[in-house]
Amino acid sequence: MPLRFAPGDADALPLTVLEKEALGAWLDGPGAAHRAWVEAAGFRAGIGEALLLPGDDGPAGALAGYGDRQARARERFPLAAAAQALPPGDYRLAEGLPAEVAEREALGWLFSGYAFTRYRKGPERPARRLVAPGGVDAARVERLAAAEALTRDLVNTPAADMGPAALEAAAAALAQRFAASIEVTRGEALLSENLPLIHAVGRAAAEAPRLIDIRHGDVGPRLTLVGKGVCFDTGGLDLKPAQAMGLMKKDMGGAANVLGLAQTIMEEDWPVRLRVLIPAVENAVSAAAFRPGDILTSRKGLTVEVNNTDAEGRLVLADALALACEEGPEALVSMATLTGAARAAVGPDLAPFYTDDEGLAAALSEQAALWADPVWRMPFHAPYEAMIEPGIADLDNAPAGGFAGSITAALFLHRFAEGAGAYAHFDIYAWQPQPAPGRPKGGAAQGVRALRGALPGTLGL
Repeated sequence: MPLRFAPGDADALPLTVLEKEALGAWLDGPGAAHRAWVEAAGFRAGIGEALLLPGDDGPAGALAGYGDRQARARERFPLAAAAQALPPGDYRLAEGLPAEVAEREALGWLFSGYAFTRYRKGPERPARRLVAPGGVDAARVERLAAAEALTRDLVNTPAADMGPAALEAAAAALAQRFAASIEVTRGEALLSENLPLIHAVGRAAAEAPRLIDIRHGDVGPRLTLVGKGVCFDTGGLDLKPAQAMGLMKKDMGGAANVLGLAQTIMEEDWPVRLRVLIPAVENAVSAAAFRPGDILTSRKGLTVEVNNTDAEGRLVLADALALACEEGPEALVSMATLTGAARAAVGPDLAPFYTDDEGLAAALSEQAALWADPVWRMPFHAPYEAMIEPGIADLDNAPAGGFAGSITAALFLHRFAEGAGAYAHFDIYAWQPQPAPGRPKGGAAQGVRALRGALPGTLGL
């Protein structure tokens, strides 16, 4: 179901948004006629509370609780909690929602309408639609909601239906929609095209590994997005335990996120030369699997000692980043579900990012707050460079010791990102483990809205 605003407000119920501290004044003023009804219903204006108000011929309006400041600080989209509690129908904001949060809350309302129904039979869920609030850029909000829906759909699809070939098909469909070009290098051709790390990681799987390369636009600065497309990660010969393998359909979350971001950029027709690179593989186990102790030579010529086949994401990204930098893009972004260390550091909600570009870092933090897309800056900490240098090869894909795992992974990628004007790496989770207002359990976009707002300044647009 498309995540869109209701087309008009002629039949939409007026919705009053009430903070807890404003409820008493409303009941003494414009809501006085409904005081007995509201008090009898036990409505206290808490987050997630909603109430229809009676009229002569049916509902005259509705109330949505907005809680207090402390409660709102704990929810990314407080109004979405009320949206889920209201009966199906169309609503228009009448009063009470601060103008400075209207766009963000409208986005959360659209997010609350998402459902992944590919494998479920039955009628569609009745919609709770919102008329676009005044002053809100409705088209922009709908574009952001559509990008989120694309990302969620891709991540939520199980690996049996979202292997490298299916991920390629999804990328091709997006490219066709916007008249973008797409080239795909598959299987043994990866070796002849000097993409050996992508080939090594994916060669054991039933579906051939591949590099997906989308281009859109032929004028303006170069912007390249690189997304990890490991469609399922067994861990390879360093096999994951069952508990750790259960969510590995989401290990292509980096690819899903860059496709969502690319969709927005192409919809908005940025004057850039956009390139999207997705190494799409499955890290499987067979006689052809790469082994612990192997030393692989990357596209850049740097050799890598494989000390853990479950640290495969940085390998496939390395070749893609090296390829990207051969064109000297003004901005380069990599997104990947890369390390458990990032989750241990900041949990599932925050998206850690790394960049040496101070302007980009500041813009990302600003846009993250504006769009309820929380990120957290982490350092390319140079003293840890020695941890990724094993001695027998140029680089180690899995340093021993267990310290600073997200940082050392970022430093590894940084070696392959030389030549870009500005580089940012996101170590994301791409998954919402527990349902929350506007954020159902399942696949999630992280950092996409922050990047969409921050990149134009970096590119001089």
